[in-house]
Amino acid sequence: MIEMSRERFEDLVAEALDTVPPELARAMRNIVIVVEDESPEPGLLGLYQGIPLTERGDWYGGVLPDHISIYRHEILAICETDADVVDEVRITVVHEIAHHFGIDDDWLHKHGY
Repeated sequence: MIEMSRERFEDLVAEALDTVPPELARAMRNIVIVVEDESPEPGLLGLYQGIPLTERGDWYGGVLPDHISIYRHEILAICETDADVVDEVRITVVHEIAHHFGIDDDWLHKHGY
């Protein structure tokens, strides 16, 4: 396990978000992304909770934002170097944002996310 301050970790999440192509970033709607220290279950690096864009219809409105959690301690626990953390944060952020766009785990795992 590697040690890293929460501030540095949050910076890495922000940097990963900056790599999202602008056309996708503009399409993201009603979503919040947060860093949490503890995961609700062992091995869970991130979690998307919400209604994917592909499932929203005319009925969608007045709802709380979708919520992406990135779990700091779980990611740090599987990394040995700072470079590992940078890579894992980017992969996890992209993975969870993909769920916002309606992409499922099978496709993501097949493509390295």
